[in-house]
Amino acid sequence: MSDPMQRFVQLALDFLGGSEPAPVPPPAVPVAPVLAAPPALPMTQVFQPVAWHHPRANRMLRLGTCDVAYEFKRGKRRTIGLSVSTEGLSVSAPRWTPMGEVEALLHDKSSWVLEKLQSARQRAGEMEQARIRWADGVEFDYLGERMRLVLDPTHTFTQVGALFEPACGPGGMATLRLGLARNAQETQIRDAAQAWLMKRAKALFTERLDHFAPQLGVRYSKLRLSSAGTRWGSASADGSIRLNWRLIHLKLDMIDYVAVHELSHLHHMDHSPQFWDVVASVLPDHAQRRRALRDAAVPLGE
Repeated sequence: MSDPMQRFVQLALDFLGGSEPAPVPPPAVPVAPVLAAPPALPMTQVFQPVAWHHPRANRMLRLGTCDVAYEFKRGKRRTIGLSVSTEGLSVSAPRWTPMGEVEALLHDKSSWVLEKLQSARQRAGEMEQARIRWADGVEFDYLGERMRLVLDPTHTFTQVGALFEPACGPGGMATLRLGLARNAQETQIRDAAQAWLMKRAKALFTERLDHFAPQLGVRYSKLRLSSAGTRWGSASADGSIRLNWRLIHLKLDMIDYVAVHELSHLHHMDHSPQFWDVVASVLPDHAQRRRALRDAAVPLGE
């Protein structure tokens, strides 16, 4: 192509927009119309109803959005009694009380029942987390402080089967050495550790009872250890005291509260104001100790 013609073509291209094709704008993206938010769903539709089932349930009732299967018993009592534990709801009623009256009371107290059931379920979760998986190196509470269990088959024990080593220095941890093989079964480790804990519990509980009995002006006849799942202690009119050996996991001030509580029953076999006056005579802060005991997560039934 001659130079004049080449310049003409170039001028034409420049006039029309240059040698590069004009950019094509992207297609417009359709914008969805703004819609009003749908109304909020009722809570009963958001959360599915919860079922509560007592292992010995023999009756079922719907309270609010929850199906509650509860244990129902009749007996020699004057009023309807409601009790909630980690197992669930138990209801006791006089023999003559119609079931309609029992269910009417449950509906009336439904908020209280459901709140207690939720608290009991949370409590059961805390107890499960506190459960001890018995193995070499496991840690657990002893008198409110952490202790480590060590399997030591080669150690020469002065006490048969177990040796307690106190914590050394700030931040240290006490050790319980057991003369078991490192591949011992969980049940073997549990039995050996609990035998030592129960022996220590018996000695300590006796010491605390002997300490408080003179202050309260009572004499107990004997001490027995219990493994009850829901009771820390009991007292009988014959002067015998039963204390749950698992108290050994807790701080001494809580152990003392249970000891004083049961000794005070040798004055009053009830929970009358006079009974609490006896408790307060040696433990003015008994209410605080009682709350701490109620909130403590102790590995029961391990």
